[in-house]
Amino acid sequence: MKVVVLAASLALVSSAAPAFAQAARPAQPSTARPAGQAPAPAPAPQAAAPVTPPPSPPAPFPAGAKVAYVNLQQIANLSAEGKSLTAQVQALMQKKQNEAAAKQKSLADNQNKLQQSGALMSEAARSALEKEIERQNVEGQRFQQDAQAEINELSQQLQNQFQQRLFPILDLVAKEKGIDVLLSAADAGMVWAAPGLDLTLDAVKKLDEKGGPAAAAKPAAPAAAPATKP
Repeated sequence: MKVVVLAASLALVSSAAPAFAQAARPAQPSTARPAGQAPAPAPAPQAAAPVTPPPSPPAPFPAGAKVAYVNLQQIANLSAEGKSLTAQVQALMQKKQNEAAAKQKSLADNQNKLQQSGALMSEAARSALEKEIERQNVEGQRFQQDAQAEINELSQQLQNQFQQRLFPILDLVAKEKGIDVLLSAADAGMVWAAPGLDLTLDAVKKLDEKGGPAAAAKPAAPAAAPATKP
């Protein structure tokens, strides 16, 4: 059974920053009215926003059921630990994107310099700038490959960590419900199942109650020293 924590991919910046068009200020409507013309009708009142009904309570677990299922991706998305691990990968992605943007800007500046002033440069200066642009292109491609590999490695490492924490939780949930088989909704090929057999939220709750890896690894308090005889 495989847990999908997240799909990590690096979207490197490959173009200049987008230009933000300024919105034109709307013209003020004229309040003048030709003589004899009836006043304009008042605008119709806006309809109130629809009230979203509260979510229905989860279906009860069927008594005597021996088979249930969980959505592993939802456990990763909803649990505090899954969110924390995802945030770590996203932080690394953002760091690499910022570094890529800086490299791209430096390359674009040199390309513009060559295009605008290359004809005025000496042969040696123009050749040096062309070599620098070529070096930056190669470096940028290598950076993208290395950054993607680093992100994939971290994602796999955290996914394995999440699995090691989750599987004992699923074992506890299965034992508490008294079931014999616990399926993965994404991998079992189910066409339909009773909603009460879904133990995803039970697993999320149990995982959050157990806390993160630091809490699990916290050493137990030392036992009290035996009383000495007088």
